[in-house]
Amino acid sequence: MTSEKKYRKGAIGALMDEYERATVDLKNLIGQIAESDFIKIIDSDTKDEDCKSVQTIISHVINSGYSYSNYIRDWFSIPKSSPARRLYSKYEFILELNKMLAYTSETLEGKWKFSDDEIQKIKMIVQWGPQYDLEQILEHAIVHILRHRRQIEKFIASGLINLS
Repeated sequence: MTSEKKYRKGAIGALMDEYERATVDLKNLIGQIAESDFIKIIDSDTKDEDCKSVQTIISHVINSGYSYSNYIRDWFSIPKSSPARRLYSKYEFILELNKMLAYTSETLEGKWKFSDDEIQKIKMIVQWGPQYDLEQILEHAIVHILRHRRQIEKFIASGLINLS
């Protein structure tokens, strides 16, 4: 007997479902990386402090996820309770990624079936410059995970990280 996936309703619900789905591949990939490779500095030449190791990448993904939710919370005047930015260990990352997703889901509760008009009325200017509506910031969050998963896959393909 297979367990049945419960899908959220509406466009925002679909985006949240896809956000969670994107994290599944990331979790599976990271689960195959040894702790020593997780913390190893892979790109010491990069100027981006968030991209020096798998640990910094994963911590960046989690911290950014909270930031996206906080933009939405600011728009709706929802109190923020995200943790301070920090590095996460390999053994913490699944729990912390799940907490970030739960925080996002809580942020979006009651908004799953927003109409296109309601979605597009929400305007957030993000720290890196553009203005996003609700759909765009969630799409950005999903693709952010996909891009960093790909980055880690490239480290593996180039032999910089070994799978256990």
